[in-house]
Order: sequence, then structure tokens, then C-alpha cells
Amino acid sequence: MIELILCASLAAIDGDTIRCDGQRMRILGDGAPYVLGVDAPEVGHRADCPVEHERGVQASRRLAQLLETPGMVIEDSGEIDRFERPLVTLRLPDGRTAGQILIDEGLAVEWTPGYQANWCG
Repeated sequence: MIELILCASLAAIDGDTIRCDGQRMRILGDGAPYVLGVDAPEVGHRADCPVEHERGVQASRRLAQLLETPGMVIEDSGEIDRFERPLVTLRLPDGRTAGQILIDEGLAVEWTPGYQANWCG
């Protein structure tokens, strides 16, 4: 059974992280925790270059738009990442996930074990 998370306050932190009532959460795509996920470019001081920052801003803006989709739900995977963030799926009413939409639009990439980000190369 899938558990849904309800938020009084919901915001995009970057292209793959949201904040629900103060709790940071990492979004998934169509994959399973620790098997297949989503990685988006970093923003601000965490970006390795200006190109990564700009791409990260684009991904963040798009995720913020997706969060405003009426009927979008947050599904809890029951797992947490190494930063103690719950791993969640943002599912739109048509069944698509926000993570997969970001990948499909070129704003994020699939994450797999051993993946190393290189947004500047």
C-alpha cells in the first residue's frame, strides 16, 4: 500500500529536492529507491560551474511548476537517502512522475548506483 504525504507548505529547493512543511525530500522518477532515480544540476554555491547553476535554476523552476499541478500527490517510498531525506515520488493525475518529466525534458538525468554527475563537461 502506498502512503501519501500531505503538506501545508510545499516548495522546490532545486530540481530534485522539495521541502514539505520544512522537511527536505528527494524526488524519484519512475524507478525504485537505490536502483533508479533522478539527478538534477545543483544551484548556487553547490554548482561546480555557471552552466550547472543555470541548468539547475531551469530544473528548479520546472519542478516548482509541476508542484502546482492540481491533483499531484506525494508518495512515500518508505526509504531515506544518505542525507536523511525521505525518497518520494511526485505523481501527477495522469500517472506520470515529476522526476521522469524532468528527465524527458532534459532538465535532469537518470541516477543509478555509481553515477557521477558532470554538468560542466
